[in-house]
Order: sequence, then structure tokens, then C-alpha cells
Amino acid sequence: MEFDFEKMTADDRYKILTSTIVPRPIAWVTTTSKDGVRNAAPFSFFTALSKDPPLLVLGISPGGDGTMKDTARNILDTHEFVVNLVPRSASHSMNLTSSVVPPGVDELEIANLETRPSLKVKPERIAISPVAFECRLHTPVEFPNQLIALGQVVQAHVDDVFILDPEKFYVDTIAMDLIGRMHGRGWYTSADGMFQIDRP
Repeated sequence: MEFDFEKMTADDRYKILTSTIVPRPIAWVTTTSKDGVRNAAPFSFFTALSKDPPLLVLGISPGGDGTMKDTARNILDTHEFVVNLVPRSASHSMNLTSSVVPPGVDELEIANLETRPSLKVKPERIAISPVAFECRLHTPVEFPNQLIALGQVVQAHVDDVFILDPEKFYVDTIAMDLIGRMHGRGWYTSADGMFQIDRP
């Protein structure tokens, strides 16, 4: 079946994109508003883009009411954010932070999440996340009430328990049990369903 994206509604395009581009890693993003209010929310329009410079890309669609989400506004205002990766053990807490709440509400507090101070940016990182990337905004691409943010990683945190060889920068990816987004509402996957194919 053919789908003419130039004639489809945004919601229908979203269904095709998110049902086929799977699994998608989840960026559990923490930001701080210009007034100092903390914010946390998960996004699956996210991936690593390059190693030099070390860039991540984050796509933040409008909220349900069509307005810009707090995460996007905070990134544009402060030029800083932290991408925390999500272990399966934190999946319910992550889900809580996706709740629609009024601006100025601290999702970290709602989900009862502990945080740790970042080293180079103001937003805190989520303590339960085995990996966190402190980012500064490199390039913003703005659309009406939405943002594609290219963030340059300035500091990475990996829990010591997952370091296999610090000199070679090897980490125990499987043991982190990170989850990814699948199709539909509420479907996720993790590394236990993975298989390997040797490269030619």
C-alpha cells in the first residue's frame, strides 16, 4: 500500500512513522526553566547523530493543545538539557513524567525521582538512569510550536557498575537493560529480545 505523506494529516503520518521506525531509543529529558523550575519528559524522536562533534537530535512535537511543550521552551530559553536513558526498572516512573501537567509543575517530584547534580549544565540528571548525557544546544530547528534540537554532548555519565574496561571505553550494554519505544500506545522493548549477525 502506498501512503502519500503530502496529502495525509499529521496524525496519520505519525501512525505510519511510529509503527514502522522501531525500536526507538528514549530520551528522558531533564531541563530547567529560566525561572529555575525543573522539568522531565520522555521523547522517542531521538538518536545520536555524529561523534565529531558529538551530537544528539531530539524531536519535540507540540503538546496535545497545540502549544510548545515545556521541554522545548526550556531548551530554547537556556540552551541546556540532559538526556537520561531509561532502564526497564524505571519504566513506570518514566511513564509518570509523560503526564500532561500545567507549566511550572515539577514532574521529577510527581514521579518521586531522585536526581544528581550535573557537572557542566544546570539541569540535574536522574539518579536511576545508568547513562546521562549533558548537552548544550548546538542548533535549533524551529517549526510552529515544535522544536528539533541538535544537542552537543559536553559530559557523559555511565554508572560504574556497567563499565567493563575503562581504558577501552567498553560498557556492559546488555546489563543496563535499557528500553526502547515500539508501536502504538504503551508498547516498549528491551535488549533481551535482541539477536546478533556477524558483519561480512
